[in-house]
Amino acid sequence: MKLFRKTLSLLAPAMAVLMLVTVLPLHAAFAGMVSTDQLIDKQTSMTQRAKVNAFMQRDDVRQQLESWGVDPSRAQQRVATLSDSEINQISDRIDQMPAGQGAIGFIIVIGILIFVVLLITDIIGVTHVFSFVNKPSQR
Repeated sequence: MKLFRKTLSLLAPAMAVLMLVTVLPLHAAFAGMVSTDQLIDKQTSMTQRAKVNAFMQRDDVRQQLESWGVDPSRAQQRVATLSDSEINQISDRIDQMPAGQGAIGFIIVIGILIFVVLLITDIIGVTHVFSFVNKPSQR
């Protein structure tokens, strides 16, 4: 009986503390519905943020930043602190930027295309532009 009382006297305070902890009011977790629009907006902002980060990692962008005297790692940190609307604007500007070499590349491609068309028409005998093309003999 003494052993029972001694064990009970050791366990009683621990049990009292455990009961108080379980009975005390805790803040309830609020669950709510998440709309599809919220999920899509979150996914879109994550995608756009990844696009801007990938753009900032390109070598030509880093070289241009360094030529302006901007530390690329510092610029990357600043981009990380931008809001979703600011990231959206930058991402849209990246999409609107011209791809390729600009007007000079376009002019070269058009020139090559015109040369090929004139060469083919000269070979089949429709035009007589190039003197180095062997004309088919006319019988």
